[in-house]
Amino acid sequence: MTNVRIRIVGNLDDAKNEIVKIGCDPVGVKLMMPKAVHRTIKIEKIDPRAANIMKQEMLSAGGDAAISRNALLGKQKTDVLIMGTIKQHESLINKLKMQPFGLKNVADEIEGILTVFERKKYQVLKCGKYSLGIGKKTYVMGVLNVTPDSFSGDGITNAENAVEKAKKMVEEGADLIDVGGESTRPFSKPVSESEEWRRVEPVLKKLMKEVDVPVSIDSYKPNIVKKALDIGAGIINDISGLRNREMVKIAAKYDAPVIIMHMKGTPRNMQKKPEYRDVVGEIFSFFRERIEYAENSGVGKIIIDPGIGFGKNLEHNLEIIRRLREFKTLGKPLLVGPSRKSFIGKILNLPVDERLEGTLASAALCIANGADIIRVHDVKECVRAAKIMDAVVRK
Repeated sequence: MTNVRIRIVGNLDDAKNEIVKIGCDPVGVKLMMPKAVHRTIKIEKIDPRAANIMKQEMLSAGGDAAISRNALLGKQKTDVLIMGTIKQHESLINKLKMQPFGLKNVADEIEGILTVFERKKYQVLKCGKYSLGIGKKTYVMGVLNVTPDSFSGDGITNAENAVEKAKKMVEEGADLIDVGGESTRPFSKPVSESEEWRRVEPVLKKLMKEVDVPVSIDSYKPNIVKKALDIGAGIINDISGLRNREMVKIAAKYDAPVIIMHMKGTPRNMQKKPEYRDVVGEIFSFFRERIEYAENSGVGKIIIDPGIGFGKNLEHNLEIIRRLREFKTLGKPLLVGPSRKSFIGKILNLPVDERLEGTLASAALCIANGADIIRVHDVKECVRAAKIMDAVVRK
């Protein structure tokens, strides 16, 4: 009996492996690989004349493009959804480069994001004396809350105990430690700069001597970050998305990697009915603007974090995880922090101290969908889960 089945081809490597197995000529392998991989690309708000040209050219290449009915009549700008194989996209790119209405620039952008999305190029991220090979493995960032009111219930107020916990996380496999002295749980109130520094200073000083992994400072206050970097912290974790000009100057001066997180509102009001037309699209636009601003200001090392639970409801968080890979076209390391978050509690109807299994499932999905770094409380368990996921998704 003949076996007929669907073969899921997720990328060019999958296509190459499957075609090679059949025994095709090497030249034929190269020609057929881009024909086996389908991609859908969204372009927002373009001239209706340009949109109609794109649709016709994609149809002629054997693909298709969805545009607004009004755009067909030339009445208004439209979003465009281009659907086709990589080969068809390549044909479209070549044709658009010869067209008017700004289509050459659109073609260059399509070409750029396809190149970034399809390539398997490792990126070395320097963090002080340390180097992270982004793409080679999933890095696990251990959360060290030096606060009395952490949402996760794991806050520590004693410096000695905090350092011992950090050392334990490193023994369990943590690749980085993230130190924070102010709770950013929903509806929390900010603490003074002096109080935040009183909490984190002794911990940071001890960590520099007693752990041998990069340490991140989780703060949106420039003075706190500068002091932490002077002590030896190597990464800035800024939940405010690098909106403070002084923070930008510090990141550029110290050449420190900075985690740009998306948050709608502030911790005090972010969970008051957050609304989005397209949560992933809006976060993507935010990142593009922030990355351009940061790079133009001299910041050369950027990590992006879509901010699970920061100004998002249950459905928003699930959609972000589901569509996480879309952020990979920005070409930056991707950090996600699903650990013990309220969306897990809502799905499972469990308190924060019983969300381990939900955290592991969420972390695994994030890794499968492109996360380079996962920020977690339960290091040992998440390190083990990440090793299994890496064995499956990283080749």
